[in-house]
Amino acid sequence: MSRLQGPSSRPAADEYDDGDFSFVPASKDGHKARLSLQGPSGAGKTWTGLQIADGLAEGQRFAVIDTERGAASLYLGDLGIQFDTLSMRRYDPRVLVKALAAAVQRGYPVVMVDSLSHYWKGAEGTLDQVAQAADRKYGGNKFAGWKDGTQLQNDMIEALMAYPGHVVATMRSYEHWVLENGKPTYKGVRAEQRKGIEYEFGVAAEMDRDNNLWFIKSRCPAFQGARIKRPHGGRDIAKPYLDWLRNGAKEIDPSAWIDAAGAKDATPASLLALYREVEAASALATPLMHPENGQPTNLGDYIRTRGTALKAAAQQ
Repeated sequence: MSRLQGPSSRPAADEYDDGDFSFVPASKDGHKARLSLQGPSGAGKTWTGLQIADGLAEGQRFAVIDTERGAASLYLGDLGIQFDTLSMRRYDPRVLVKALAAAVQRGYPVVMVDSLSHYWKGAEGTLDQVAQAADRKYGGNKFAGWKDGTQLQNDMIEALMAYPGHVVATMRSYEHWVLENGKPTYKGVRAEQRKGIEYEFGVAAEMDRDNNLWFIKSRCPAFQGARIKRPHGGRDIAKPYLDWLRNGAKEIDPSAWIDAAGAKDATPASLLALYREVEAASALATPLMHPENGQPTNLGDYIRTRGTALKAAAQQ
């Protein structure tokens, strides 16, 4: 039997898969801050990240997903800001997705992950998941284990990028050396996360132990090539970032989508239309707790599952 499958052997696509590929005018409507800070221990990532998160929150309480044994809470009195924390001891990427869904449920305008590195190399992090999958399913073949680990990693990043508020994430970094012609060659600093993770964010910055900050990637023109000594996160980073995001854009409240998805008077047609609207806003991966079973899911899957169920019930 051929390993290649013909069209007849593929699962039939349902109406949710059949988008019309319509182009629409570009806009910045609804875009939120996506910022990462990387640097060695002692660089001031947590301190600076909290100031940025507070500036983005504009006076509202924000959420900190804390993998650093309560480090963020130590700065509470010094910074004079208000936030809630969720201390984590397990670093399975699926656990972070669940934490993000819980933050959505509470309506936090900003979530800070301090730090994202644990979900890569900590206990039960992506690297652990690869090793476990290799031993459990693939006879010790670590390369095959990446099939499982990559999916978990990708789902986690999708959920983080689709959070319906602003996101700040810190990451530890290390000096990267390689052998070239038999000699160690310094290749700069690399975040302790998947290679290139910083490019998932709209703005990525690096810090050193002297609390200097510089931007290594920025979609916001105000930060391109900029260096800041001992930054005040709210004034120096959050405010110009928000000003740029809001220039010529309007706010979109994702809670309206969530309410519409669970509305008692929803119909198959209204849910399909809602799915298209959320899809156009690149928000299908928005994490949320399922209203019925309390398990983490995402907005796209919830709309799709409910719409399909309502349609099936109507056809009976």
